[in-house]
Parts: sequence; structure tokens; C-alpha cells
Amino acid sequence: MEIVREDRHAALADQLCFALYAASKTVGNAYRTLLEPLGLTYPQYLVMLGVWAQDGLTVAEVSAAVGLETSTLSPLLKRLEQAGFLTRRRDTADERVVRLHLTAAGAELERSVAPVRERVENATGLTAAEFAQLRGALLRLQRTVSGADLS
Repeated sequence: MEIVREDRHAALADQLCFALYAASKTVGNAYRTLLEPLGLTYPQYLVMLGVWAQDGLTVAEVSAAVGLETSTLSPLLKRLEQAGFLTRRRDTADERVVRLHLTAAGAELERSVAPVRERVENATGLTAAEFAQLRGALLRLQRTVSGADLS
């Protein structure tokens, strides 16, 4: 289904890109505010979510999952390692591959961070069903647009 608009330049408030940008910025700021006292930045939190879900992920896997280039990810990983939350180790089968492993402090951090997600989700004012529907729609939007031929 193709959406056709009669007006060529809709108002800013009518733009999907702006609604997504504004919502993302607002939610990201809520996370930043709650994560700061725990010593985490929002991008570090995203990386840690990956490591908490699956210990031993490669840097390339985390890079793809969070949408950050490895050049941006490397200093972030270094800071997480210096903070004692994870370790970076070369893969024994392929030394070009670096794997991320959770430390005891990183596992403890997961317990400390758990209420952050709940607080942000509650702040949305959405019901559990609305929240799940919105998340599903956004994931579908991401997949569809990334696969679209925009040339």
C-alpha cells in the first residue's frame, strides 16, 4: 500500500521522520538520566544489553546489533573494560576476532540497571499491549525501510 499525499511539503509535525526523531531523543534522554548515576552512557547500556543476553559475542556482532561502526565501538568497549564490566579477549580459533565477556561486576550491574527499563517503559504511559504493538511496528518499519529500494 503506497501512501500518497496531495501536499508536497507537509508541516514538520506531520513528518514521520520528525516524530521518530523526537520520540527517540526523548526516550534516549530518559535512559541517559537514569543510567548516569550507575556510571553508564546510553550507548554503553546498549552494548551491555547484548553481552547480558549472550556472553562471548564478537565485536562485529555487537556492532551490527547496536548499529555502531567498530571505530566508534572500540573506545566505548575500552571504557566498559576499564570500568570492570566486561573483558575483551581474542578468539582462540581466530585471533582476528575479539569476543566480549561479562565480568562479575558486569553481572551485578545488570541487576542494578533492571529498574531503568521498567521506569522508562512506565513513563511512556502506554499499556503493555500498546507498548508491544508500538515496538513491533517500529521493528517492522526498520526492516521494511532498510530493505526498500530508494534509488
